Amino acid sequence: MSTLKVTAERLVIHPHHNADALELAQVGLFRAVVAKGAFQTGDHAIYIPEGAVLPEALIEELGLTGKLAGPAHDRVKAVRLRGELSQGIVCRPAELAELDLAEVEPGTDFAERLGITKWVPPIPVHMSGDITPAPELLPWVEVENIKRYPDIFTAGEPVIATEKIHGTACLLTYVVETGEVFVSSKGFGKQHLAIKEAATNLYWRAIVAHKVAVIAAELASSLGATRIGVFGEVYGQGVQDLAYGADASRSEPGYAAFDIAAEIDGEVRWLSPDGTGLPSAPVLYTGPYDEALLIELAGGVETVSGRGTHIREGVVVRSATERYSPVLGGRAIGKFVSDAYLTRKGGTEYE
Repeated sequence: MSTLKVTAERLVIHPHHNADALELAQVGLFRAVVAKGAFQTGDHAIYIPEGAVLPEALIEELGLTGKLAGPAHDRVKAVRLRGELSQGIVCRPAELAELDLAEVEPGTDFAERLGITKWVPPIPVHMSGDITPAPELLPWVEVENIKRYPDIFTAGEPVIATEKIHGTACLLTYVVETGEVFVSSKGFGKQHLAIKEAATNLYWRAIVAHKVAVIAAELASSLGATRIGVFGEVYGQGVQDLAYGADASRSEPGYAAFDIAAEIDGEVRWLSPDGTGLPSAPVLYTGPYDEALLIELAGGVETVSGRGTHIREGVVVRSATERYSPVLGGRAIGKFVSDAYLTRKGGTEYE
């Protein structure tokens, strides 16, 4: 899931070809359905992204009572309205009426002021466990949606796109000095907490089955690293709604590494898992950055199982040569998520 920020954005308005009373307000590469005439190109408005949970008063003010996602009908989710994909909410909340949104400092986050929080999915029992402090855990970097930040990459820049797997993120850190292995989920990892080893825990089952800790130790030795972080996706039957062809007879979950962090001489370097002996996310494209091509590539069917058993979640794009992104204030990495994935029925979103 992406970082939650509720910001003031300049709009570009497009016609809605299937509804006379509706239009499309574009923010970045996202488009949200709005009432016709509510906004003009060049106007500034508040953009509330997917994954936001709204307070009851704001829901009522926006006329969205009973129309949002989740048991409490309070969560923003991508939907199709008269055939057009609508991602997020564009509005001018009364709470901010006194502000000239065009003059607001870019990137100012209004989430707290508006009482908006980030949706955190529940943790199933098999993904939870006893936790312990892990200050040496190497944290994973949140991957933002390129549609929200379309200037992460420049046209023609060499990039690599791997398949985004719908599972649950698994973080492992191997500490050379002590030989300790810390395993965590993305949610616990943000708090520098690790999950104690247990045969029933999903993450530890994947780590043991795929010898991730063993390979991490070997990498540390060959690279002269003091810490190795391996970041992967645990997937399969019983993990999320997309199982990649796995069935209940498979005793261990699937696992695919998508990033490695090596701390060498006090500096963290990001490496590809290819060639390490770890199973890794399929590479779908290597070449010049082409926005339209990569958006199309985010759709289609999965390649993880080799059988195309269901829709693809999307793609993760990174620069071919690791670099800093001034747009993100961190690594140049982002994702495109498929429309079919966003609007599927009965989907699960455990972290």
